[in-house]
Amino acid sequence: MTVAAAIVLAAGEGTRMKSSVPKVLHTLGGKTLLHRVLDSVEGLNPGCLAVVVHFERNRVAQAVEQYSPNAVIVDQDEIPGTGRAVQCALAQIGDRLKSSTGPVVVTASDMPLLDTETLTSLIEEHQRSGNAATVLTTTLDNPFGYGRIIRDEQGHVQRIVEQKDANTAEQEVKEVNTSVYVFEPAVLMKATAGLDADNAQQEFYLTDALEMAHEFGFVGAYAAPDSLLVEGVNDRVQLAHLAKSHNRRVCEAWMREGVTILDPETTWIEDDVRLSRDVEVLPGSFLQGKTVVEEGAVVGPYTTLIDAQIDEGAHVERSRVQESHIGSRANIGPWTYLRPGNVLAEDTKAGAFVEMKKAHIDHGTKVPHLSYVGDAHIAENSNIGGGTITANYDGVHKNHTEIGAGVHVGAGNMFVAPVTVGSGVTTGAGSVIRHDVEDNSMVYSENSQHEVENWTPHTADDAPQGTADSQRK
Repeated sequence: MTVAAAIVLAAGEGTRMKSSVPKVLHTLGGKTLLHRVLDSVEGLNPGCLAVVVHFERNRVAQAVEQYSPNAVIVDQDEIPGTGRAVQCALAQIGDRLKSSTGPVVVTASDMPLLDTETLTSLIEEHQRSGNAATVLTTTLDNPFGYGRIIRDEQGHVQRIVEQKDANTAEQEVKEVNTSVYVFEPAVLMKATAGLDADNAQQEFYLTDALEMAHEFGFVGAYAAPDSLLVEGVNDRVQLAHLAKSHNRRVCEAWMREGVTILDPETTWIEDDVRLSRDVEVLPGSFLQGKTVVEEGAVVGPYTTLIDAQIDEGAHVERSRVQESHIGSRANIGPWTYLRPGNVLAEDTKAGAFVEMKKAHIDHGTKVPHLSYVGDAHIAENSNIGGGTITANYDGVHKNHTEIGAGVHVGAGNMFVAPVTVGSGVTTGAGSVIRHDVEDNSMVYSENSQHEVENWTPHTADDAPQGTADSQRK
């Protein structure tokens, strides 16, 4: 199947979102609405991809260039309407169409669940029927706000009537326009050339081009098999509804692949996440980005994974893990925060209220609780006492801490980086390690304890008089 061009309409402000962010840059399932539509359109391998921009032009154009670097950015002028957007696109890519074969696809950019398969079926119906133009439709129980599909006695599309222009009988029609079209290139160019703004909105409607297309052949329709795939987003209520519906389908798909999800209503899984069979996802968990969870791992409850790699049999409970690699049978949490850059090997532990950043923890090493490990490497089979801190920042640089294998760190230790502690070392509770320690040593910091007997703290009323300095003394 050959597609001469695809035109994506992304010029609108989306005022009902009530946001400083363009509507098309709001996200669903980890991707912007625009990104999702571009992915689906690029699946058609069009000869040319054009994206029409206007509101927040630079932000939207930058996003297009990030997602689809070969796309042509088209600037719509101040004349409003989808018809005008297509006119602007054709002015820029029209010469390419004259030497191309295949139809032109035109789509809105606010249908995040539109997929390549549906677009392909639409194009196949267009070509099978020999239509001059074909519109993608769906049937809604409540069609309010959508343009209605008005058919003739033979079932061909006669016209599309917008909500504000529809009479009472037309408003009863439940088949609606999805703002996705296929045109023969010559038909599109001729039909859009004669558009005007004689309507309630005083806009150039692309739907009017369908009426004009009757001069060149039949105008057909293809009904989408699932209305969710072509549902648009106009406000945040619709965005939330669509996101939840989509997420439930994602969860159901993973459950059919052998993943246990105890409560899909409180589990959110983005599209690029990959799960193996016998993974268990407990309630309140968010799996985001390019997270990968391997067989037999347990995630949750109440856990967030962002671009994380979780190996076989690991358990991450009530924690946040970002851009980190958790080895097989590792135990993370509860209430653990793994910032980017951590690598925890097999059979390791990062226990309650532990924070790590750029930490490499080798096989069998445990950091049980109430500790911070940053810019550090701890070799295998060491145990880090509760309340231990690697003091990695000197105010200018982030410095490295190296702790060897088989080290037993007492509670409340502080390692002042840069510092290296050899293997087989034992440290006393409350130690401050400022200098390198040799293998097989015991190190402690002497910390004298002083006791003042029969001491009663002063209250505000009987505090000694004098200057502030004397009171501090």
